[in-house]
Amino acid sequence: MTPLFTVRVARSDNVTTLCDLEHGGLGPFSSHISTKQFTKTPQPRDTYGEGRNASSWQHNRPRLPEWVVANPAMKAFRDAGHLFRLASVFLVGGILFLALRGFLVPRSFGQYGHYRGSAIKETAALPISYAGHQVCEGCHADILEVKSKGVHKGVSCEACHGPLAKHADDPASIQPAKLDTAVLCVRCHEANLAKPKSFPQVVSAEHSGGAPCETCHQPHSPAIVAVAGASQ
Repeated sequence: MTPLFTVRVARSDNVTTLCDLEHGGLGPFSSHISTKQFTKTPQPRDTYGEGRNASSWQHNRPRLPEWVVANPAMKAFRDAGHLFRLASVFLVGGILFLALRGFLVPRSFGQYGHYRGSAIKETAALPISYAGHQVCEGCHADILEVKSKGVHKGVSCEACHGPLAKHADDPASIQPAKLDTAVLCVRCHEANLAKPKSFPQVVSAEHSGGAPCETCHQPHSPAIVAVAGASQ
C-alpha cells in the first residue's frame, strides 16, 4: 500500500531520512508508512565555504590563494583586514594632530606652566607703568599719615589713582587727573550680594543721591568721626 505520510529530516552529516511515524502516535495509519534512507549529495562549496545557493556577489568574490587557505593564521589575518584599516585611520589622524599641534602651539608653551614661557620676557620688556606705593609715599608724606590710620591703609595708591610712573619721573610736568569719587568709590562699595557682609557697602542712589563721596568722607581715611560733639 502507498504510504500516507512522508517526513524529510535534514541532519548535519548530510544524510536525509524518510521515516515512518510509527512512534508518532498515528494509530492505524502507522502500518501504511514505510521507511527509506538515502544520502543527500552535498553541494559544491567555494573557497570561502559558501554554498552554491549563496548570493551572486559572493561567487564573484576573488578566491584566496591556496597557500592562504592552507595557513589558518594567514586567513585570520585576511579576515581581520577591516580592523587594520580602522587602526590605520586612527594612526593617520594622530599623526595629523601632532603635526598641527607642533605648527600651531608656540615652542615655549609649557616651559614653566600652562602658558607661553616667552610671555614672561615679553611682559618684562614692556615699559613700566606703575611707580609703586613706596615712591608715592616718599613724596606725599602727609597723605601717608592720614592713610595709615584709616581702613584704606592696605590699598595701594595706584589702585585708585591709576599708573603714575610717568608722574613719578616728572612730577612738575605730568599731573594726575582729579578723580570723581562718585564714580570711583562705588566700584568697590556698591552693594552686591556676592560681597562679604562685613565689607562696607551702600546703595549709592539712595545713600548719596549722586553727590561725590568726598562730600562726607575723606577718601584716604573714609570713616566718619564725631567732631565737636556732632556726627558728620
